[in-house]
Amino acid sequence: MLPGVRSPAAAEHTVDPPADPAVSEQLRELVAALPAGTSWTVSGDGSGRWELPAELLEVLGLAAAALAEGRPVTLSCHEQVLSTQEAADLLGVSRPTLVRLLDAGVIPFDQPRRHRRVQLADLLAYQARCHHAERPAPRR
Repeated sequence: MLPGVRSPAAAEHTVDPPADPAVSEQLRELVAALPAGTSWTVSGDGSGRWELPAELLEVLGLAAAALAEGRPVTLSCHEQVLSTQEAADLLGVSRPTLVRLLDAGVIPFDQPRRHRRVQLADLLAYQARCHHAERPAPRR
């Protein structure tokens, strides 16, 4: 495990932005250098080389960009299936609002017994649709 990194089972970890402006500039340069949609090979201290998948590069790029802007970054791990409260928290809405979206068929869900369960993939797809719909039309 990396120094300063908590157990992989940790649900959340927040990192403050660097105090040194030179480090922020290095982060901006890193973000510019990250290739989009491909993997990247990195080497350690003589102990080998690793290929970083596109998903990890996306996380690194988002985190580096936010830190370079002076914003703290929180990494939050999620289960593949969420309760309605967890899903509402992830979307930043109240649980009753989420339940209305589920009941209206806007977001698919399962209800194996008494409680509704939402697939993380369905929730992220809904979130992407909402963010896409909110973008202003390009200026001409």
